[in-house]
Amino acid sequence: MPELPEVETVRRGLEPVLVGHRFARVEQRRADLRFPLPHDFAARLQGRKVQSLERRAKYLLAHLSGAEVLVMHLGMTGRFTVQAPAAAKKQGECGGILAHQAGAKHDHIVFHMQSGATITYNDARRFGFMLLVSEHELCSHPLMRGLGVEPLGPKLTPEYLARRASGKAVDLKAFLSDQRIIAGLGNIYVCEALFRARHAPTRPAASLATKKGGATERARRLAPAIRAVLKDAIAAGGSSLRDYRHADGALGTFQHAFAVYDREERPCLRPGCRGIVRRIVQGGRSTFFCPKCQR
Repeated sequence: MPELPEVETVRRGLEPVLVGHRFARVEQRRADLRFPLPHDFAARLQGRKVQSLERRAKYLLAHLSGAEVLVMHLGMTGRFTVQAPAAAKKQGECGGILAHQAGAKHDHIVFHMQSGATITYNDARRFGFMLLVSEHELCSHPLMRGLGVEPLGPKLTPEYLARRASGKAVDLKAFLSDQRIIAGLGNIYVCEALFRARHAPTRPAASLATKKGGATERARRLAPAIRAVLKDAIAAGGSSLRDYRHADGALGTFQHAFAVYDREERPCLRPGCRGIVRRIVQGGRSTFFCPKCQR
């Protein structure tokens, strides 16, 4: 499943062709994705202007004229492909790229913008979804109301981690993966952040807090490690492991910089460490770490 850096990369790829532009026509080629699409989905989008496009956790939020928000989630295999206006005009609506896209088996929704750009949503497994939510109900919507802080925002501090971890018996891996605590932080980047902070994923989360609830040195290492690994991943365009692609079709490259993720039985990359990366299963997910330098 695309994680925060991948979704942020997609957002940045879609922003120039969505924000400030109107939907001229929407092709809805099926009635549902993971969930049924909203009633009169295509008709409700037609003519609406995209005021802004933001990311919240792993959700894309297109704020529309008329005080509604198009909420989009990529699921496991969802991806957007953008065809710029110049290319659309050059090919024509019946030829070349557009004709190929129209026949693609898993192209389920196509946004035709008034600018001439087309944005195609493809999802082989259909675990993604799209909803229309009113602006004033967005924060209270079941998908949004329980989300924790954004890991790239100012609220993710050592003190916040300590406050949420104080007295918790769960391990660090489960703590960081809890979307009610940190929104959008997924399996890959939890493993990489814990490596950078030198924390064992099996260590109790309570180790981030002192007896009085203050931030420990571990918390002071972990908060910047989370932020740094996410920023590095976004700069690399995310990680392409299976189906993930940028909106222009390019691959992310952060997978080439993994320190521990998917490196089972390989030497630790930390200078001076002679450890071997191990894989364990926590909460049904693979965890990769170096048992020698992560304590």
